[in-house]
Amino acid sequence: MASQTLGFVGCGNMGGAVLNGILAAAFTKTSTEPKPISGFIVCTKTAGSAARIKSSIAAEHQDLIEVVSGQNVQTMRDADIVVLGCKPFMAEEVLGERGVREALSGKLVISMLAGQSCENLTRIIKDAPGDTHAPQAKDPAVMKVIPNMGAQFGESMTIIETPSDAVSQSMAETAEWIFNQIGKVKFLAPEQTGLATVLVGATLATLTLPIEGLLDGCVAEGFKRADAMEMVLQGIRGLSALLESGAHPAVVRESISSPRGCTIQTLLSLEKAGTRSDFAEAMIRGNKHLKENM
Repeated sequence: MASQTLGFVGCGNMGGAVLNGILAAAFTKTSTEPKPISGFIVCTKTAGSAARIKSSIAAEHQDLIEVVSGQNVQTMRDADIVVLGCKPFMAEEVLGERGVREALSGKLVISMLAGQSCENLTRIIKDAPGDTHAPQAKDPAVMKVIPNMGAQFGESMTIIETPSDAVSQSMAETAEWIFNQIGKVKFLAPEQTGLATVLVGATLATLTLPIEGLLDGCVAEGFKRADAMEMVLQGIRGLSALLESGAHPAVVRESISSPRGCTIQTLLSLEKAGTRSDFAEAMIRGNKHLKENM
């Protein structure tokens, strides 16, 4: 298996979660399986961010990683595979630098930029000012991959957009290997990727709101917050197991709600508040926003 270097151009919260998730899963002292990745280069915008990333890396992994700042093009040159982990609105700035086209020539570029299509990123790269001293550049092979913050714990739900013909089978397999290290992977057609992007992010973000509500109610009724959190988290694990077994959410609710019981009272309160439609509307609004900004 060819040894390749994985470069991160931009490594904020999401990039850091992916990086640390890969290291924890595949680069432990006991891991002996062959890997398509042998080392990492991480490029941040500022020296402060570089220092933060460096300090987050476990001692056993320090030798695998080079961390730099303000060297986007050089990182693209030195890496065999490039992960774009900057903010989506920075795509033009990052990929429009002189020398980017040559630095990414023929390479696999993995975009984690929500709302940016592979076609648009390829266009930006091709339109970047050329390096007159470099040979003729080939088009890069761009893939769109959307993980979530569960990556750092090996629990990401990662969406991979069905690769274009420009992406070879070996490139697609390498990308799948990378993101299988941090959780589960699901391939979707381009027209479904936008909504899936909203869902994998919203699943983590929006569900924190009802959890906080449950905790607040328990504290108001006399529980310590830490005790309530322990019980809520185990309840969530149980719910996940039920749903993964194939149980429909409505069936789960009905099976728990006893006549004149306390559970049905909580459900009636939430239904009266229109909570379910609020969550549906949140998904619709998030998806609409993403479409408008693509």
